[in-house]
Amino acid sequence: MTDRALAVVRAGALTTVQDRGRPGHAHLGVPRSGALDGPAAALANRLAGNAPDAAVLETTLNGCSVRPRSTVTVAVTGAPCPVTVDGRAVAWGAPVRVRAGSVLDVGAAVRGVRSYVAVSGGIAVEPVLGSRSTDLLSGLGPAPLTDGAVLPLGTPREGRARVDVAPQPAPPAELVLRVTPGPREDWFTPGAVRLFTSRTYHVSPASNRIGLRTTGPSLERARRDELPSEGMVLGAVQVPPDGTPVVFLADHPTTGGYPVIAVVRAADLPAAAQAPPGTPVRFVAVRRR
Repeated sequence: MTDRALAVVRAGALTTVQDRGRPGHAHLGVPRSGALDGPAAALANRLAGNAPDAAVLETTLNGCSVRPRSTVTVAVTGAPCPVTVDGRAVAWGAPVRVRAGSVLDVGAAVRGVRSYVAVSGGIAVEPVLGSRSTDLLSGLGPAPLTDGAVLPLGTPREGRARVDVAPQPAPPAELVLRVTPGPREDWFTPGAVRLFTSRTYHVSPASNRIGLRTTGPSLERARRDELPSEGMVLGAVQVPPDGTPVVFLADHPTTGGYPVIAVVRAADLPAAAQAPPGTPVRFVAVRRR
């Protein structure tokens, strides 16, 4: 067993291949996609000795198990979780050497939602439009992992990882999202705009890679007419007919017909990737730069 590949033993609830995404194709109706927690994915690559744009595995809630067919260095970051090799506990958030044929198990998240698994050489599935990312909305990229699947690995870079361990932010106990006014803020009553940034919402179990859905106070619209579909950006806070905000994440549609009340600062979106259902959410108004 010397070939550069990774066999999937346990796929988990939802494990996908992700890199830095495929920006620049919105005019074709293609979302950006990519790792929801970009800093965690980049750190995993750094620990494993990969280039920053190498593809990693993004797990959801209950992790995954894989068996490399050659000896590799792996690193697990993002949501803290137990990590074992052949049943023996190993480090989370640090480089780990895994021999050919051994089983690396990434357990259920202790806190947060998504863990990132980097393997030396990177996941070398065929790129689509310049990215190896799985896009759940458009279906581009590799399908989510299934038990028994085999993923090719790239050639490791020369030399070892330059860092043994690095600090990581804890998953949020409360998700604070800074927002600037959206293009359709005037479609809502002044009271609804005040409500949006003064009340606490909670992360809905219906959230996914497309959007972080919320439960909480309904926002009243000042206008009831139809809004023609228009372009949507990462972090747009769209308000569907039920009146509860939805924050668009990496796999969001590139157009939409519901009004956008605000846009979340890009720097706050990685924390949204790690907010489990029930997490309190506050939208905080900030001035445009």
